[in-house]
Amino acid sequence: WSKLAMTFPKSKITALIGIVSMLPCFYMKRILIFSTNYFPRVGGAEVAVMEITDRIAPADISFDMVTARISRDCPRSERIGNVMVYRVGFGTRFDTFLLPVLGAIKARGLHRKHQYDAFWAIMASQGGIAAVIAKALCGKPKLVLTLQEGDEEEHLMRYVGGSGILYRIFIRPWHILPMRKADIVTAISNYLIERAVKNGVPPRKITLVPNGVDVGQFAVKISKDKVQETRNALGVDEGEKIIITTSRLVKKNAIGDLIDALKYLPENVKLIIAGVGPEEETLKAKAHKFRGRVKFLGTVRHKELPPYLQVADVFVRPSISEGMGNSFIEAMAAGVPVVGTPVGGIPDFLIHEETGLFCAARDPRSIAEQVVRALEDEPLRKKIVANAQKMVAEHYDWNTIAQQMKKQIAGY
Repeated sequence: WSKLAMTFPKSKITALIGIVSMLPCFYMKRILIFSTNYFPRVGGAEVAVMEITDRIAPADISFDMVTARISRDCPRSERIGNVMVYRVGFGTRFDTFLLPVLGAIKARGLHRKHQYDAFWAIMASQGGIAAVIAKALCGKPKLVLTLQEGDEEEHLMRYVGGSGILYRIFIRPWHILPMRKADIVTAISNYLIERAVKNGVPPRKITLVPNGVDVGQFAVKISKDKVQETRNALGVDEGEKIIITTSRLVKKNAIGDLIDALKYLPENVKLIIAGVGPEEETLKAKAHKFRGRVKFLGTVRHKELPPYLQVADVFVRPSISEGMGNSFIEAMAAGVPVVGTPVGGIPDFLIHEETGLFCAARDPRSIAEQVVRALEDEPLRKKIVANAQKMVAEHYDWNTIAQQMKKQIAGY
C-alpha cells in the first residue's frame, strides 16, 4: 500500500480520503420507530413523528414503524407519509398492553429482513418497552428514545388503582427501563430532561430537541373573506371576542377550568374548543349553563387549524401538566396571544409578558384576568405577538427540528 500511495500525488490522496469519509452520508440508513399510538389516534407525539419523517428525504433514511393496532378499522400495514406502519394486536384497546411482546417479535422479524441501523422509541411507554426488548433480541441497532410525555409520572398509578406501593413494584421499573437502556435520549423540554436525570439517565446522553410548528402553514395570514367565513361558521357575531383552545379533552389540559373562567368574563366573550377526548361529555355538561357561549368543534384536522386560530383573539390552555405543548407554539406562529400555566415544559417558550401570559393553575379567576389583559391591553398584546412569532420562526420551525432529530437517529 505504501508503494501504491507513492504513485499518487498528495492532492489526489487527500481528495480520495475526503470522498471515502463522506461515504456514510450516501448510505441510506434504515430506522425502525416504536410508537404506542399512531394515526389515526393523534396527539402531539404522533404529529411530531409525521412532521419530522416527512421532512427527511427517503434517499437519506427509510422509516418503518411498529405500533399497536387498537382498532379493527386500522389495517395491519400501510404507508403513512414517509413511514411504513406495521400494526400488531387483535384490533382492541388491549393491544397497547400486548405491544411490548408482540411489537418486539414483529421488530425482530423486520430486522432480519432490513437490518436496521437504529431503533427510535417514542416515549417511555409500551412502545419504548417493545424497543428495549427488540434491542435485546436483535443486538446491533442503537436505541434512541424521545421523551414526549405530557402527564406527570404519578399519572401511571391509574394502572394499579392509584396505589403508590403497587406502582413502585409493577409499573415504575418498566417505565424507567427505556430511559436506562437507551443509547441516546432526546427530550422536547428541559422539564423532561430533569425527569430523565432523576430517573438515572446521565446528562451526557440527553439532548434537547423540542417539537415545532410548520411556520409557513400557520403564519400565513388568511384573507378577510376567509376570516368572515370562519366567524360565520362559528356563529360569532360582530363585536364578540373569541377564546380558542386546541386540546385533547383530558384532565391534564384542565379545559373545565377554562369553561368556568367564562363566569368572570363579559358576555361577548365566546369559547371555541377544538378537540376530542374522554372528558368531552363532562365538559359539555359544564358548558351547558353558559347558554351557547361555548362551541365544541370536535376533531379538526391539523391542516385545517390555522383559520380557526387566526380568527381568535386569544389562545388559552390552563394545563396542570405538560411535556411541552405543540398547540401553544402553533398559536404563537398564527399571531394569537397565548395564556398558559407555568408547568412542565411551557416555561421553555412562554415568558410572562414577553411571549405570552401566565395564569395560575386550577384557578378560573386567574385565567379570566389574563384573558382580559390580552384582550384590552393593546401595547402588551402587540409586543407579545411580535416576540412570540419571532421566537417560533427562529427556534421552532419543523425544518430545523427535523435536521436536529436526523442527527440524533442517523448520526449525520
